[in-house]
Amino acid sequence: MASRAETKDGALETVKTIVYALLIAGIFRTLFFQPFWIPSGSMKDTLLVGDFLFVNKMAYGYSEHSCPFSMCKFIDGRWLGSEPERGDVVVFRHPVAGTDFIKRLIGLPGDRVQVTGGVLYINGEEVPQEPAGTFVETFEKQGPVGNLPQCANAGVGLGGDCLKERFIETLPNGVSHSILNIREGRLDDTPVYTVPEGHYFFMGDNRDNSTDSRVSPNAMGVGFVPFENLIGRADRVIFSSAGRSMFFFWTWRPDRFFEKIV
Repeated sequence: MASRAETKDGALETVKTIVYALLIAGIFRTLFFQPFWIPSGSMKDTLLVGDFLFVNKMAYGYSEHSCPFSMCKFIDGRWLGSEPERGDVVVFRHPVAGTDFIKRLIGLPGDRVQVTGGVLYINGEEVPQEPAGTFVETFEKQGPVGNLPQCANAGVGLGGDCLKERFIETLPNGVSHSILNIREGRLDDTPVYTVPEGHYFFMGDNRDNSTDSRVSPNAMGVGFVPFENLIGRADRVIFSSAGRSMFFFWTWRPDRFFEKIV
């Protein structure tokens, strides 16, 4: 039978092991890669509800928001900062709400961004869109939250095909990516936004179902995002599940495992 001292030492070692493991995990999450789960459909069809990915935190350097709960207050501005590129899919801290968002970087500092008739313009130049068929998904509850998708063919019943127009948009630097269109809406025609220095302009690929920089943060949007609010770049989907839990293996989407994000 173990002595009381041996039992005490064993318990202490267990506690130390747990503490060390948590410290290592915290350092890894802060400096290298942060896990991120996609809860909404604002980035379809690039990212689907239930996609799980790791965010590359080395891509843009580090700010106070690099630490969990924005705890790195000792970082003034940004350390080891690298400029993001137009077209990057970025996780950032919302300027007002303090929650993490994921969107595509559209506007750089000094850019003039506008949407007219659902078509994006950057610095007065139209960003080309090419028709790319139809995005089809099942009209059913998606992910743990259980939201229903928005459809261009309004009125579809549960289990039916939910349709959206799909286009390939090519940004001025040559980055091509998929965007979706559901309907004509108020965000299809916007004023000209001039991106301030040290800030960025973001949009979701599912253009009619995205809370992004087209609306100010005081109006439940995102507005311009400061450089220090950028957390990292999303490069690859690691795992994907269409169900309410990742443990429901029959809802896994193996075709999306390790898929590169473009």
